Amino acid sequence: MQIERYETGKRMSQAVIYGGFVFLAGQVAIDAPGASVHEQTTNILARITRLLESVGSNPTRIVSTTIWLADISSFEEMNTVWDAWVPAGHAPARATVEARLAGPEFAVEIGIIAAVGN
Repeated sequence: MQIERYETGKRMSQAVIYGGFVFLAGQVAIDAPGASVHEQTTNILARITRLLESVGSNPTRIVSTTIWLADISSFEEMNTVWDAWVPAGHAPARATVEARLAGPEFAVEIGIIAAVGN
């Protein structure tokens, strides 16, 4: 099987397709660093939607999600945005953990695995 890489840089690709699945790099709020958890989550989910659509997938096709929070006390704030974004009946398997992120300006990071196709 062929491996396809998208938005590839020196360190990583933003999306990799293999075996009918797309694996997204962990997404942070590049366009909203230092913003609230609500704003960062909104920014990240827009980035994820764009990436999924660019490779022929969409949020209904997500099978697994990992969410990292710099402070687990922001769990409910993040979930307010997440719950409004996930299509009804299409909630993926998900884990949410507290972790130190790449920089103090980031409060949320989200990784996605989704099936390719509609």
